[in-house]
Amino acid sequence: MRSVLTRVGTAFAVAAVLTGCGGGGGTAPQASEGLTAAEACGGFAKDASAAAALKAVLGGERFEDNLSKPEKALDRLRDDAAAPWADSYRPQPVTYCGLQAAEEVSRNLKIQVNAVGKGPYLDPELAKSVTSYDTGVEAFSSSTLGKLFFSCRLKAPALPIVVETAVWGPADVEKTDEEQRTHLITLANAAARDVSAKLGCEGDGLVTGVPKRAAKSS
Repeated sequence: MRSVLTRVGTAFAVAAVLTGCGGGGGTAPQASEGLTAAEACGGFAKDASAAAALKAVLGGERFEDNLSKPEKALDRLRDDAAAPWADSYRPQPVTYCGLQAAEEVSRNLKIQVNAVGKGPYLDPELAKSVTSYDTGVEAFSSSTLGKLFFSCRLKAPALPIVVETAVWGPADVEKTDEEQRTHLITLANAAARDVSAKLGCEGDGLVTGVPKRAAKSS
């Protein structure tokens, strides 16, 4: 009899372990899929302001990489700083970071960088429809596209260059959404700071955190 009771007790114990002993079927919680802001694109958005901007733009806290090529982008910038340009040379932008929302792939973000010639970079007519910000050489944003330009002085024999950082956000945003404009330029600034640090740029003029709206911006 004792042997039978022992076997019965063991069976109940095993069943309790398998079912989790507490409702819900004992299903173990699964880890969230995708990357956090601190993990995405090498962690360019790991600080609080950039992480908040990324979450606001893509509408979630987890992201999937979408054809990011950070090393290729950095190598291109190094090459462009290595020798004088021919007048006809127009460097092509490279995607430094491509992301999409883990739960809604239709919401995506793309950050491209490339070396550019001397400014000015903001067309007077375009200035009427964008918001300007105080960071780098020049920075401005609409609700779907933000652009930031910063100087990069590398150690000799490399030459000084100006780097354009362009951020494309989701298209389904109100054209007058000022918060979205600030989110995009915050991400452009964070990416530019990341690029500058990895290249070893001096005198980039980039601010920390959220860039302030320029006084001249209407």
